[in-house]
Amino acid sequence: MPSSSNDKAPWQQAGSAAADARRGEDPVWTGLLPAVPPADPAPEPGTAAESGRDGAPAREGGSGPAEGTAGAAGSGRAPGGSRAVDAADVGEDEEPDAEARRRAALRRDALADEPRFPRLQQVFLVLLLPLALLAAAVRTVATPLFLWAEYHRPGFPADRYGFSTDERMVYGSYGLDYVLNWAPPEFLGGLVGPGGGRLFLGSEVAHMTDVKIVLQSALAAVAVLAVLGLVSSLYLRAKAPGAASGALFFGSWLTVVLLVLLAVAAVLGWEQFFALFHSLFFAEGSWTFRVSDTLIRLYPTQFWVDAAITVGALTLLGALAVMAATWPTAFRRHRALDRVRRRQELKRRLAGR
Repeated sequence: MPSSSNDKAPWQQAGSAAADARRGEDPVWTGLLPAVPPADPAPEPGTAAESGRDGAPAREGGSGPAEGTAGAAGSGRAPGGSRAVDAADVGEDEEPDAEARRRAALRRDALADEPRFPRLQQVFLVLLLPLALLAAAVRTVATPLFLWAEYHRPGFPADRYGFSTDERMVYGSYGLDYVLNWAPPEFLGGLVGPGGGRLFLGSEVAHMTDVKIVLQSALAAVAVLAVLGLVSSLYLRAKAPGAASGALFFGSWLTVVLLVLLAVAAVLGWEQFFALFHSLFFAEGSWTFRVSDTLIRLYPTQFWVDAAITVGALTLLGALAVMAATWPTAFRRHRALDRVRRRQELKRRLAGR
């Protein structure tokens, strides 16, 4: 007689329960690929699939004519080996078709959740993160607090031409304000020094105007890209679990690699690094001044070295923070999958399924 489920070994019962659980799962988006429900597992030995279509046990030996006739009549087979079609058989054939249609509908729902251009959005987030962290670090350094810390820190070179620390703080703040506000060139050109003459030369004011244009344009562009990146992150987070966090995680590593390369280049040749950086954004000869000019007296080489180190350190801290927040863990993956399953369940309920 066929064995019941209670007669199965413990490992066989666990396997059957797991197969039943898998058959009830819905396809969801995991990252960028939809998870399709697994096919039904193969029938186990000794089950009804092996024993016959009617569930009757198969005999080891051959059966006699009387037994064969009775078996044919009991199983709905006509003489000659042909099977008689009745309502029960039609119902059995329709059930797999209904199940197939249900699964096809679930697959269509999963594919409908596929985000548009997911790869491009991920690449965009990867490239955006270093720029956003760098821009935030530059804006943090371009503050009166950093200026005050530089002028008052031990070892900062004094002005050999007579500016005191207080005068440096006042005049340096004017230069910092000018590159961040919308004031005209007269904001710097009209300043008068301790001797009664103009504090900044025309060439110095022109260079600071170029710095204003480059800095404000870069910050504005990164701000717009950051808004687009936020929209892309929210969209990917809703449609493809783990896609946005994976891109940000990779972007944090890219930021660390770029910082290491820039640090090596700056250490090996600061003068060449500084000159190459200025040549990318400013015309040749517009950013070179004498040591007695006001810009050099207010912002000497040590100021820019310290500023570069601070920007690099702040960018590195930001990259490490993003890396820690997006580090792939099983808990975060399961939480994202649960969120998508709940959303799909809500959509099916609203659709009346």
